[in-house]
Amino acid sequence: MFKTTTPIYLASKSPRRKKLLKQLGINFKSFHVDLDEIFIKNESPIKTVKRLALEKMFEAEKVKNNGIIITADTIVVLKNEIIGKPKDSKDAKNILKKLSNNKHFVYTGFAVKNCTTEKVIVSYEKTEVTFRNLKTEEIDDYVATGSPMDKAGAYGIQDDFGAVFISKINGCYYNVVGLPLAKLYTSLNEVI
Repeated sequence: MFKTTTPIYLASKSPRRKKLLKQLGINFKSFHVDLDEIFIKNESPIKTVKRLALEKMFEAEKVKNNGIIITADTIVVLKNEIIGKPKDSKDAKNILKKLSNNKHFVYTGFAVKNCTTEKVIVSYEKTEVTFRNLKTEEIDDYVATGSPMDKAGAYGIQDDFGAVFISKINGCYYNVVGLPLAKLYTSLNEVI
């Protein structure tokens, strides 16, 4: 178990990330920072998620400058195209049509910083996800629920209908949810 008397803060509004940290039994408080997630042409997915996690950390430190802060960013990559969260329902439908009957990769970058010692760890995880062939009606019905709108790749593997789109996963399941728990846990232990 992870034990520390140092306050821990999750700088994320993602209910999925909050749930994952609770699953580890970590006592934390959360807040969120607003950041325009900019994708730079020809930047690798690894550099993108690590850069975005660090940019979120810089913003988070303006709100909290004590304890241990955790930030993260998740993207989906299909054939070298970086896919973030959908802009609207039309975009969500287009993203899901692209992912249908294809293999893509989910990258999550995260940063963990102990504000007292100034120790920072920036890391990432990559998971391969294969979608089955989706029917247009399934996509339309799913998008109509509103669930895809706050998720990279316009789907969730947990807690909703998006789970049935996935025929195969190779790698860390929790990474697809939004936080690679094993790597995050190890990193937290390294910064205390």
